[in-house]
Amino acid sequence: MKSSKGQPDAEATRERLTVVFVGHVDHGKSTLAGRLLADTQNLPEGKLESILEQCRRNSKPMEYAYLLDALKDEQAQGITVESARFFFKTARRNYLLVDAPGHIEFLKNMVTGAARADAAILVIDAAEGVQENSRRHAYLLSMLGIEQFAVVVNKMDMVDYRQDAFETIRKEYGSFLARIGVNPGHFIAADSRNGCSVARLSEEMPWYDGPTLLEALDLFVPGRQADSLPLRMPVQDVYCFTEMGDRRRIVAGRIESGILRAGDSLLFSPSGKRSAVKTLESAGTASPEAFGPDQAAGFTLDEQIYITRGELVSREGEPPPRVSTRFRADVFWLSSRPFAPGHAYTLKLGTAEVQARLESVARALDAATLNANELATSVRLHEVAECTLRTRRPVAFDVFTDNQKTGRFVLVDQHQIVGGGIIRQALPDEQGALREEASFREKKWIRSEITPAMRERQYGQQAALIVITGHKGSGRKKLAAALERSLFEQGRMVYYLGMGSLVHGLDVDISPKDLGRDRASHEYVRRLGEVLHVLLDAGLIVISTALDLSGRDLKDIETLVAPNRMISVRVGDGDDDEPDIRCDAPADPTLVLPRILALVREGK
Repeated sequence: MKSSKGQPDAEATRERLTVVFVGHVDHGKSTLAGRLLADTQNLPEGKLESILEQCRRNSKPMEYAYLLDALKDEQAQGITVESARFFFKTARRNYLLVDAPGHIEFLKNMVTGAARADAAILVIDAAEGVQENSRRHAYLLSMLGIEQFAVVVNKMDMVDYRQDAFETIRKEYGSFLARIGVNPGHFIAADSRNGCSVARLSEEMPWYDGPTLLEALDLFVPGRQADSLPLRMPVQDVYCFTEMGDRRRIVAGRIESGILRAGDSLLFSPSGKRSAVKTLESAGTASPEAFGPDQAAGFTLDEQIYITRGELVSREGEPPPRVSTRFRADVFWLSSRPFAPGHAYTLKLGTAEVQARLESVARALDAATLNANELATSVRLHEVAECTLRTRRPVAFDVFTDNQKTGRFVLVDQHQIVGGGIIRQALPDEQGALREEASFREKKWIRSEITPAMRERQYGQQAALIVITGHKGSGRKKLAAALERSLFEQGRMVYYLGMGSLVHGLDVDISPKDLGRDRASHEYVRRLGEVLHVLLDAGLIVISTALDLSGRDLKDIETLVAPNRMISVRVGDGDDDEPDIRCDAPADPTLVLPRILALVREGK
């Protein structure tokens, strides 16, 4: 927003801080935040009056927490079950206050509320004292990268405003915070119901000489601003327009950090695709000069490339994100079913969703007691663990200390969030060298004037690869032939390529005797992947068969053809436990074809 003189509006350039309020259930955190808004005249017009009238109609005493409780059933149950956000301002800066749930069952919502905060207010009931959840909250907030804290010892009226009650909590909680490396700026003695130490000091506690909550907020220091970090934008979707000759393909997403401008040369990860921004697009408004952090952004590319949801956009010349299928992370577990090897979860990082498994546990820690288990092989409810995770497909991310927004993730099991974590270190995987090879190839690729989008429209299909593997006599070739005919008769542009066609042609110079069996096998697969990449670049649906491909072989091929979609079919037993489709040998096309065709249709 600009003033009439074309200068940035003063309000738009004011410093802003996001502060999350957390605390155990009924410790008065929502009342504290509500009282702060009321006492500083930061409530929407008529909000306080409407709550007073509602309390009068329901014969309830006035509760300032009702100002923040966004849902009607929250007020009926008396607990805040979603993270409410409210704007607030002081003479110094603007604030976004996040009121996060305190009930133990709603810890996952608290994670969501705290994820983007710069500082935290930890609230403890003076009468109830420090609870297990109070300790868990502090540990989890510190794990999420929040370094600035103030502790409010609330409801001092319930202990007759006694200094010894305040000092007992300060000593106990301060000792715990010191053990996890947290140094709270202040311990504040407060009575939010009566407004003591919220926006003013009170006569009830003449012994308290610390700041009010309002003053403590203004003492927080802003962290590194997101616009100074390298560009990161998770791709939400790619929108195509066809009406009135409009051929734009708009890449859309939300800027997490950095600045995006027309003309920027971009890298898309994990695919390694490259292009440059042609135009910036904004729904219903004129094209902006730039997009910044937390803005929904859209742009077109000067050279059309095939990218998908889940790619992470960065700017060439800036540090790129890491790409791997393995990383070390600190995980906070929220499910009664332990986090253990062998079970597949959905890992969500930005807009990317990929299957993930626990590879190993270095140690597990009870977040409330800080008792460590160096021999843990799984992670139990409310434990924090240093783990190694492996994803089925490569994912792009940052180490948390480099960029918090693209360095944290959640784990989902059966549509429920069961854990969250932050990435501490990228680890090498078996496809690292191939990934670099594919990235270099993409950088040097001489592209046709016929773009992938044009081929997709012309052919009425999205390029895809179906790899069918199994033992000799498993029926993989018969299945491939039936699949090719079925797709061909549907009018699809399809091509079948068997591994044998390459072994006696392109691969004739490979000598297992000279190279060794493993190196020769790897080179066979690498060349197959490169040929498949060419056919996919032509917009075809490609079916390929090969004898006894290992799980690593399939991942190698998938790396070389990314971001084109690959469907893996295992006929019979194999060393991989996660093909897209597994069927008994010999393969029965009448049973397997519908499953394959259903996956192909998902791509178009």
